[in-house]
Amino acid sequence: MQCLAQFQKVKEASRGLAKIKQADIIKMLNKLADEAEKNIPELLEANQKDLDRMDPNDPKFDRLKLTKERIEAIANDIRNVSKLPYPIGEILEEKQLDNGLELKKVRVPLGVIGVIYEARPNVTFDVFSLCIQSGNACVLKGGSDAEYSNKAITGVIHKVLQSEGFNPDLLQLLPADRSAATELMNAIGYVDILIPRGSQNLINSVRENANIPVIETGAGIVHTYVDKSANIQKAADVVVNAKTRRVSVCNALDCMIIHEEQLSNIVEIVKGMIPYKVEVYADSKSFEKLQGQYPEELLHQATNESFGTEFLSHKMSIKTVANIDQALDHIYKYSSKHSEAIIAEDADAISRFYNEVDAAAVYANTSTAFTDGAQFGLGAEIGISTQKLHARGPMALKELTSYKWLVSGNGHTRPA
Repeated sequence: MQCLAQFQKVKEASRGLAKIKQADIIKMLNKLADEAEKNIPELLEANQKDLDRMDPNDPKFDRLKLTKERIEAIANDIRNVSKLPYPIGEILEEKQLDNGLELKKVRVPLGVIGVIYEARPNVTFDVFSLCIQSGNACVLKGGSDAEYSNKAITGVIHKVLQSEGFNPDLLQLLPADRSAATELMNAIGYVDILIPRGSQNLINSVRENANIPVIETGAGIVHTYVDKSANIQKAADVVVNAKTRRVSVCNALDCMIIHEEQLSNIVEIVKGMIPYKVEVYADSKSFEKLQGQYPEELLHQATNESFGTEFLSHKMSIKTVANIDQALDHIYKYSSKHSEAIIAEDADAISRFYNEVDAAAVYANTSTAFTDGAQFGLGAEIGISTQKLHARGPMALKELTSYKWLVSGNGHTRPA
């Protein structure tokens, strides 16, 4: 195993975290944020080497790209994480039994967290800051697309760790080749939990091949339903923002579902996407209304493949329904259980949507672009879980912990 030595080092380093004071972690994270900003030219230079190897039309290109503004935002996220309450040691439950035993259920780190991710160099900063602030060490396996970026970022982190008296082995960046991913998926006894971040293919591969526990951060096949009671201006604002704000992220809109009574307003709802050159794949009813009103080169008739697709690009499908039941059926069939939204003024429709849609984040009259750890006040995120065991939705500090029971007695013995 080419990565065995790295696994051994990170596991040993994780033991030492229990001795580190929270104040020292806060100080180190703030220095890391400062160093990230100081090293912007070097980080952009490394990132450009990765960008030069990728087709700009690839949906992953935007995720891969770093800019001065994005690095400054990452630095601010690190500072925000440092300000969050330190979760370790929090008492979740406390009670005294009839026999006098005193029990405390306290929050503890998961231990060593592994993350496999694709062309997202920001993940390197985000994962490290969240892991260290929750008492965890981390093993990262980035994609070859971001190899230069990840190495440069890891270099900055290791430099800060050493300067602040931390063990640099708390962060291990594995080689970018696929064999390292296979080793990480089988790092039994070294890595406590594995989190994949990326395409559905990556997530499926990790789920099917890993022999250590996995938390899925699923793909986002995202819908927004425009109910018959919807305010048209709200619908237009939300749909355009959810689709165009940043098309390559998992909370971007993929399918607009529209009540047939709103078809007369469909042009008003989608015309704001024209400047962004969003390609629309419309079912027969919506296509008929958009024909001649939406640019011909951007308007297509939908096929079966147009639904249940995470586009990650300037593309979107439209489905027409006769009632909210059909909208809920469509979401049930195609949703990845990530983020779903309704635009409606009818309180009963909103209530049904909230209650019946099975997703990590369910919205009313709001853009799905808000499904994000920083936007949820979590500082940053390690991923957005679409499963139901352990964590769901944006995962930050508390989601990177488990618990243990502390039992205090006075020579207690249990009767036979």
